[in-house]
Amino acid sequence: MSYKSELYQQVILDHNKNPRNYRKIEDATSSCLGHNPLCGDRITVYLKLDADNKISDISFSGDGCAISKASASLMTTFVKGKSIDDVKVIFDEFHKMIIGELDTGKTGHHLGKLTIFEGVREYPARTKCASLAWHTLKCSLEKKGETTME
Repeated sequence: MSYKSELYQQVILDHNKNPRNYRKIEDATSSCLGHNPLCGDRITVYLKLDADNKISDISFSGDGCAISKASASLMTTFVKGKSIDDVKVIFDEFHKMIIGELDTGKTGHHLGKLTIFEGVREYPARTKCASLAWHTLKCSLEKKGETTME
């Protein structure tokens, strides 16, 4: 097993077992429920935006597979404090990376530690698991109180 594959597995297991920002924000600015009907993952993302349209707080709750939960956990830690415009760029890059349209070794990006999910592209059925929280975040930024299917 390669170092990158082993690191990927360790990170997924850690964030699944000890998810960061796993809670409901009672006074959230917006929230959205994400549901992946293929595997049953259900995640709600809660956002709190400040006056400058930066994410001052973000969290998630729900049930999902290890990849889905780990992706939500890493996403919340990564985007906290970022502007909506920055998050839209990161969302686009993350999505392109996991479906194989962005090679982070050859192309500049803003993904930092999120590149750990690059290996998901090797398992096409799991890309929806990795992207569910991200689509739910996007839904929460664009709408209030709706459900997105990913």
